[in-house]
Formats: sequence, C-alpha cells, structure tokens
Amino acid sequence: MSGQKTAETPFTIRRRGLMLVLSSPSGAGKTTISRELLAREPGLTMSVSVTTRTKRPGETGGVDYHFIDPTEFNLRVNRRELLEYAKVFDHYYGTPRAPVEAALAAGRDVLFDIDWQGTQQLAENARDDLVSVFVLPPSTRELERRLKARAQDSDKVVSGRMSKAADEMSHWAEYDYVIVNNDIPDSVRQTQAILQAERLRRDRQIGLHEFVKALREGQ
Repeated sequence: MSGQKTAETPFTIRRRGLMLVLSSPSGAGKTTISRELLAREPGLTMSVSVTTRTKRPGETGGVDYHFIDPTEFNLRVNRRELLEYAKVFDHYYGTPRAPVEAALAAGRDVLFDIDWQGTQQLAENARDDLVSVFVLPPSTRELERRLKARAQDSDKVVSGRMSKAADEMSHWAEYDYVIVNNDIPDSVRQTQAILQAERLRRDRQIGLHEFVKALREGQ
C-alpha cells in the first residue's frame, strides 16, 4: 500500500519501518551486498555505527562509521544511547539508538552491517522490527582468497579473521534467512526478495485492521 488516503481507501495504511541486518564472517561479502542494496532501494538507509577502531583506506567518517575514542564510546553505553554494541577484533562497535528509532517510526527501513553479537542484542530489544540475514561464503578457501584480495589487512590479521570465521559461522541458525554468496548480483536479488516480502507482513501494516473493517462495512 502507498500509505496515502484516497477516495478508494477510507483509512490510511502506513507501514512501520524494519531493521534489516546482514551478518557474515569478514570477507564473505555482506558489505558489498549492503552497498548494492542501498543503490537499488531508495527506501533503505544505512545505520552508521560508532567504532573505536581507526579508519581504513577509503573510509569516510560519518559515512562508513563514526570514529570515536574508547572514553566517548563508554559514555554512550552508560547513557543507553546505543541499541547494541560489541567488541570485535579488539575494537568496539555500536549502533546509535536515536536515528534508528526515528527512521522506523517514519516508515523507513534501516540496514545494519553488524555481527552476531549485535544481532542478538537487537533481537532482545526490538525483535518485532528485526529481519536478520546471515551471509555464508561458498567455501573456506574462497573466503581466504577474498580476504587477501581486498589487500586491506596484513597476513597476520587475515589469519586471525580466518580462525574466527568458524565461530562466527556457527551462529547461522539464529538468523531468519541464510544466503550463500556465490555471486554478488544473485545474492543482492535474494536479499531484495527478502526485504520486499518482509515489508508486506501483515503486522507491519499500521491501519490495516481499520481498513478491512471499513471494507466489511461497505465503505
């Protein structure tokens, strides 16, 4: 439904936004899929996390992450300004609460590129708004190849990410959907299909009860 009231629709049907989470072991492709989704879905906005790690080549503060120091991060945790937060590879990451809640209330969808720890916290705090997707690599060998190909990390860091991948992948069953990322365009299409279906869920249609009641009454 468009959400607009017309002569044919006596009641306005609006939709509450949803939180679409993509998680994967590092290098499996979730960030690339996220960028493609944002380019194709105008109603989707990215949740920009705060982090205590330093910027990587090509990253922009306020766009990829909000880069802050550990003291500021702890202050935000204490003030309950983060929807979720976690420590990953010796650095902290978290999701600012205010912009996400404002977007959902306005009917906009928010995309999250976070790990399983953050997803668990979102599930505890806002399960009804959450749609979670876990992205798996087609093989361990391919995962290692992708990590090395992006040339952002040292061999030692790549080795650490590979050793952690098995633990991260063990959480796949906690997610609503699972995609094996053999091909980026196909994985993007699958994620778009998930998003479209979840947008049409009955319990996300605000005003649907009144609309159907009016129909039954002949309006």
